[in-house]
Amino acid sequence: MKSDLQFQFLADVPGHTLRIKREFAGPRDLIWDCYTKQELLEKWFAPKPLKTKTASMEFREGGHWHYAMYDDEGTEYWGWTDYVTIDPQERYTTRDAFSDATGAPNTDLPVADWIITFEEAGDRTIVRTVIDYGSPEGLQTVIDMGMEEGLGATYVTLDDLIETLKG
Repeated sequence: MKSDLQFQFLADVPGHTLRIKREFAGPRDLIWDCYTKQELLEKWFAPKPLKTKTASMEFREGGHWHYAMYDDEGTEYWGWTDYVTIDPQERYTTRDAFSDATGAPNTDLPVADWIITFEEAGDRTIVRTVIDYGSPEGLQTVIDMGMEEGLGATYVTLDDLIETLKG
């Protein structure tokens, strides 16, 4: 991560929420596209050395994204995101779950409700994410899985992609 870009990761375990704030060195429309277009999500969404592939995606209210993070040996970690509300370039909300390759939810892992907002800040964009895991145990599960480190790593990859796209 560029040292001058803000990154805050605040876990409220009793309240079962994560509050994440991340600044990106690019305009809001570009950052929005990176979060909402399949061809761009696939370039940054997994922490290295993992990569991302999409089984299906419809970015619209009532749509979904079924994707996998995978490694070079072929191990896959599947997820399913339902898009609930979309206010273009301002915010969107989702319900996110771990799944299998068919899209069936993994009931051993928590389901989360996400609110992602995009705020212009000069030549930068601040993305704020609030994730509610429904229980302290659900939140603790993802913390123990390395959520903070994983997000931090994906954001570094997104920083690199933004620089490439800005030319």
